[in-house]
Amino acid sequence: MSNTPAKNADYQQLLDNIGSRFVKGQKNTLQAINQGLVITYWAIGQHIVEFEQQGVAKAQYGTQLLATLSKDLKLQHGKGFSLSNIKRFRQFYLAYPKGATLSHLLSWSHWVELLKIDNETERLFYQNQSISANWSIRELKRQKDSGLFLRLAASKDKAGILALAEKDKLIETPADIQRDSYIFEFLKIPEPYQLSESALEQSLCDHLQHFLLELGKGFTFVGQQYRITLNNSHYKVDLVFYHRILRCFVLIDLKINEVKHQDIGQMNMYMGYFAKEENIEGDNPPIGMILSKDKDDLLVEYATYGMDSQLFVQKYQLYLPNEAELRAEIERTLEEYQDES
Repeated sequence: MSNTPAKNADYQQLLDNIGSRFVKGQKNTLQAINQGLVITYWAIGQHIVEFEQQGVAKAQYGTQLLATLSKDLKLQHGKGFSLSNIKRFRQFYLAYPKGATLSHLLSWSHWVELLKIDNETERLFYQNQSISANWSIRELKRQKDSGLFLRLAASKDKAGILALAEKDKLIETPADIQRDSYIFEFLKIPEPYQLSESALEQSLCDHLQHFLLELGKGFTFVGQQYRITLNNSHYKVDLVFYHRILRCFVLIDLKINEVKHQDIGQMNMYMGYFAKEENIEGDNPPIGMILSKDKDDLLVEYATYGMDSQLFVQKYQLYLPNEAELRAEIERTLEEYQDES
């Protein structure tokens, strides 16, 4: 048998190595180009602001400086210098005067989306999350539209709100993966519309990538309608995940109506089963989550009394939250803190 290159294992390894190196090179080249663009646009903004600060702009160009710049630069360099872009370059420098701190992991399109956020604390939160979770532009927009920062901040005090923006949200305990509510607007369910629990479950699985992003960092999908058997009785957990950071199973049951005490007891049983039968060496105790459209806080408090602290009952919404109401609530929290200071 002839030992042609196509059939030679060493040749195949060479082929794979070249292919991998080429793909890596392409990625590095794109990142270098992107980083160069970001630095360039920042520097353009710096030139504009420093020119304005010299005091000559007002006398020579008045309020028409940016429009004049756009017109002349477009004649020299093309449409990349539209008035909106010129304004954005200037805004970029003003928002980040220390250019050395800019992350090379974010594209110019990311920065444009971030600059649309007026509140510095909120903008910094989305900036850090985009870097940590490797959000695409599309995902950054979705998380902004779903009010992720507002939803997380609404359940925290002033110090907690500010802490959200300081760095990537650390995941160290089961409570760190919980949210005040989960938004499933990506399902695009017409309003008003009532889904069955099985239909909601299937729809979430059909949009698993979006669902994982909404759940947060570290979740990996294990199974749907995960079957367990106790004393010849069969039960099924709606959705099972594994959290690679916390190193534990996360069990999720979906409820389209208000949670009952029986639902909580059943989830507690599921958690016990996974702890005894599914965990392997190195796994931490499982987390149980019941996602419900409605939630009676008092019932949940009493029904979980003395139970595992890793059992959570959270609400979900099929539509985007009222951003104005969430923002007003956060502003009240910050004002109350300032009044007490």
